[in-house]
Amino acid sequence: MSLTLELYTPDDDTRPVFLTGNFNGWVTRDERFKMMKVKEGQYEYTFDEVPPTVEVFEYKYVKGGWEAEELAQDGYPPANRKMQVPKGKVRDIVPTWKRHTAGYDPKFYPDIQILSRRFNVPQLRRRRRISVLLPWDYHQTTKRYPVLYLQDGQNLFEDSAPFGTWAVDKKMAALAGKGKGDLIVVAIDHGGRDRIREYMPYTHQKWGEGLGMDYARFLAETLKPYIDNQFRTRPDREHTGIGGSSMGGLISIYAGLLFPGVYSKFMIFSPSLWAAPKLYFEPVRFSPFSETKIYLYAGGKEGAGVLTNVYRFKEAMESKGYDHHKLKIHVATDPAGRHNEARWGQEFPKAVDWLY
Repeated sequence: MSLTLELYTPDDDTRPVFLTGNFNGWVTRDERFKMMKVKEGQYEYTFDEVPPTVEVFEYKYVKGGWEAEELAQDGYPPANRKMQVPKGKVRDIVPTWKRHTAGYDPKFYPDIQILSRRFNVPQLRRRRRISVLLPWDYHQTTKRYPVLYLQDGQNLFEDSAPFGTWAVDKKMAALAGKGKGDLIVVAIDHGGRDRIREYMPYTHQKWGEGLGMDYARFLAETLKPYIDNQFRTRPDREHTGIGGSSMGGLISIYAGLLFPGVYSKFMIFSPSLWAAPKLYFEPVRFSPFSETKIYLYAGGKEGAGVLTNVYRFKEAMESKGYDHHKLKIHVATDPAGRHNEARWGQEFPKAVDWLY
């Protein structure tokens, strides 16, 4: 049973195109699956006999490795292409490709998968895009990995993000090149116009009913079990972290305190604590398990008392008198730091290194 894949791409260059999928363990740059260039913008590959796969036949196109994978029309990595019965002739279109930029070895670029563009959030009766950034060698190992759940997924790895990007993908590649940052990152998109309410732990006079508890339950009770079932994670709390910036930092604190049996690592950048002063009283009900590590960052040019509030939260946590083996808090500051994604991206590898 043969299968021929025809690829058309208007954004062509001299780099070769490879197929990767569950038929070859998602290995990139696999010379066995290098496509033939028919002409500019047109490629072809024929499986005389499709390699057996346990599941549905899944594949993607890459111009080398994951640092040059196919992108959809919106500039995001698409979901895996799938076929129930891989046979005949299939024509695919790739509008554009991810491009490598300096600062890391492309060999270590993570495998970015869009888990779903409409992942069900039953607690909020909404749907959400969920992305997973897997370590560069995930498909070549049998290892299990720690996991970090990050909020505001739209601003984490796309170069076209409207408010800038943390460049988590590039930071993970740079860390991997140094033998660090061996973890899975789960990026959860925010709810657009509902972002503030979903990230707000309590009812607010200006924004109305806070949906933070429902959102936190979604992360702990729905998303995490699904991720643990789909990927080789280390599911215990000692290897599970949560994080975000601004309102995403606020909800990450709340979710972490609400579910101390789920998370042991907090990555909190410039949290909007001014929006929910009740949060300072949450540590009274919090009881850390064997160890909890909290990485706090704030810049001196952010306004709204961000830096002052970070220290106030640290004091609220430490006022319970936990011994240093159970609660470890690190505060990083930058007198010139402003409230933006680029600065949080600079802090990301430092926080990963300390937390994991």
